[in-house]
Amino acid sequence: MKVYSLMCMAVFFAGCTSAISVDRQVDEFYEKLSQEERIAQLRSMYMDMLFDEQGRLDTVKCHELIPNGIGHFSQYASQKPRDPNELRDRVAAVQDWLMHHTPHGIPALFHEEVLSGVNTSGATIYPQQIGQACSFNPELAELKTRQTGIVMRKMGGVLSLSPMVDVCRTPSFNRLEESYGEDAYLSAVMGVAFVKGLQQGDLKKGTGACSKHYLGYGGGGNADEKELMEEILLPHETMIRLAGSKVVMPGYHAMLDENGESTNCVANGRILKDILRDYIGFDGMIVSDYTAIDQLPGIDDPVRKAAAAINAGNDVDFPTGANYKYLQEAVEQGLVKSEALERAVKNVLRYKFRAGLFDKDAYLYSRQDIVLDTPDERQTAYQIATQSVVLLENNGVLPLNASSPNIFVTGPNANSMWAMCGDYSFPSMTYFWKKIEKDLDHPHVIGLLEGMKAHNSGNFNIMYSRGCDWTEDIETKYTKGGDERAWEYALLHRKVDSGEKVDRKEALEMARKSDVIIAAVGENVMLCGENRDRQGLRLPGKQEQYVEELLKTGKPVVLVVFGGRAQVISGIAERCAAVIQAWYPGEEGGNAVADILYGNVAPSAKLSVSYPKTEVYEPLCYNYSAEMDARVQWPFGYGLSYTTFDYQSLRLPQEVSTTDEGISLAFEVRNTGKMAADEIAQVYISPGDDDLPIRPIQLQGFARISLQPGETKTVKMKLYTEQLGFYSHSDSDASQGNTKQQRQWNVRPGKYVVKVGSSSTDIRLQQEIVLKGESLRKPLRTYYFSEVE
Repeated sequence: MKVYSLMCMAVFFAGCTSAISVDRQVDEFYEKLSQEERIAQLRSMYMDMLFDEQGRLDTVKCHELIPNGIGHFSQYASQKPRDPNELRDRVAAVQDWLMHHTPHGIPALFHEEVLSGVNTSGATIYPQQIGQACSFNPELAELKTRQTGIVMRKMGGVLSLSPMVDVCRTPSFNRLEESYGEDAYLSAVMGVAFVKGLQQGDLKKGTGACSKHYLGYGGGGNADEKELMEEILLPHETMIRLAGSKVVMPGYHAMLDENGESTNCVANGRILKDILRDYIGFDGMIVSDYTAIDQLPGIDDPVRKAAAAINAGNDVDFPTGANYKYLQEAVEQGLVKSEALERAVKNVLRYKFRAGLFDKDAYLYSRQDIVLDTPDERQTAYQIATQSVVLLENNGVLPLNASSPNIFVTGPNANSMWAMCGDYSFPSMTYFWKKIEKDLDHPHVIGLLEGMKAHNSGNFNIMYSRGCDWTEDIETKYTKGGDERAWEYALLHRKVDSGEKVDRKEALEMARKSDVIIAAVGENVMLCGENRDRQGLRLPGKQEQYVEELLKTGKPVVLVVFGGRAQVISGIAERCAAVIQAWYPGEEGGNAVADILYGNVAPSAKLSVSYPKTEVYEPLCYNYSAEMDARVQWPFGYGLSYTTFDYQSLRLPQEVSTTDEGISLAFEVRNTGKMAADEIAQVYISPGDDDLPIRPIQLQGFARISLQPGETKTVKMKLYTEQLGFYSHSDSDASQGNTKQQRQWNVRPGKYVVKVGSSSTDIRLQQEIVLKGESLRKPLRTYYFSEVE
């Protein structure tokens, strides 16, 4: 095993101690750097550019391309399929060269995407975030990213460009799969769990998280200020204030700036300075999304693009520093403020100090043999998958019964890894960006058919025929948005080849001979994802017609829908015997869905989005109204089980004061069925007075409860008084320019209704509570989440 040894770093670094503040170290070190070194810290590049065809570090290229060092390396683990030990050795070689052949020996930050595991060949592929949100299980989410962060750091990765915590309320958004859905509270809880697991509470041993896409990408950027600050901002705010996230990535989109003009987020001072730094108190590093600075409208000159971004508050130019390489010209022309450049460089250096890169015993990579996709990691992937799959309808056909032994498995997603792998997993990224279509099954991804066969107890006869393809025509729409590297006609205009024949006649003959039909339908890597969209939200191609043919056989059809967003299935769902939304459930997805179909595991997931019954291309959210929107087929928080649950005995005080820290509540949940299962009990708040400026209904807590048949458990929860509050913006101090004091969190006395239910529309218990006392105002909340006791 080839590992480069770390020699002692500069005397300056060795002398740094915890007794000296990070800011003081940063200030002193900044003064030692030349202007060229400072600007180099704000740029990035791809590591492969420094290696020859034999995989050896090309020192001539190093002297040519990074003589003054480099701040970052972009997506270092996903450029080509490589053994993790080889990746680590490349990182080690580069870091060694930087520390011993550049003026001040500054190590670089290697970053990668870790949305559903490390984006590298062979690493565990966990379920996509939209599915994991349906688990309502932050503990499991934290375990997933802890495993991810440990592996990433071993391979030399210090920073991730994850998670995406956009509150996505437009059902058609092509990147909805990367989000935690439409609810701000759930997104914030899951985002905080992501950061805690990944960073492990210490950037010197964990992998840093990045909050993206700030602010309102995927919907919400044009929301009114109240919704923007109360909900769209919430996941970013909590990741920063509660979990210590030190990196933020602005979105590609435009928002109103401090002058009331529409400005792209990467150059928008209102959101980067006024809200993020002055209001939230963020003291970390702001990095551009890939090619986002290139896309600044109305500016053709890269010098002026660089100036616009850095002056507005953006620190780093990803992926290659294409615009920031002109920063010196911008400085000489008087376009860049000196304090802006100093701020940006110091923010990068501060992150590196926090991550321990300047420590004498810096943890830059592991010297031990690195093994990916361990049994523990696969088990976590399986657990998340079983808790991500939502049972939407069931007339009693599920779980499968030995009295109906002949099972016909069919559909384009029945025997394909593309039913399991969401965007930003290594197979999907490689297929889309590199156009590589072979040898991507690393680690092995369990498809539905494989899972059905492997977990068959012997009571079932499994038949299979594909029956139809995803689509006969190329449905991907060509649009300019997101990463401009994807604005290539040939890249977007492709179809996934399944490698299987489609024999409709054979499939329908098998269907007629079966007792139950499992129809696996939905999207794939080319039909959903960044820059990938299609003409509508109904099932792609002729899948719906195929399902109609299956229904005509008279046999019960279990519809299993895979994909990155809810797909409109009204008209056929009502006639299916059961409907399952499986999302992209990761490498163990086939086993997880099979176990749910067989009844080895009871489904427990609840929808993290409102599931539309018609095509919707505008924001849609359960909390807009106390009544379910007529365009929704299944509401937020909804999901069936193989058992039933009874809620009883809600207990909470009738009156509390605005000065009280919290409200204690309790209720009982009983499993009234015959199967062990988990229930996700949800706590919502509604206004009891018409003049209270809060949502008609808003999730403010939840508890995942495991219950044996006949078992009753008492759920005890502390609901913080601040959770009843709301945001407002006062102009009283505007004349003094004190924007921080203008914004405030308010808790107003009045009547509130605490609701406990199985979904946002299935409220089982509720009680009015009176909040007495004086109105309270404070700049920011102290408490954001309720706590299960």
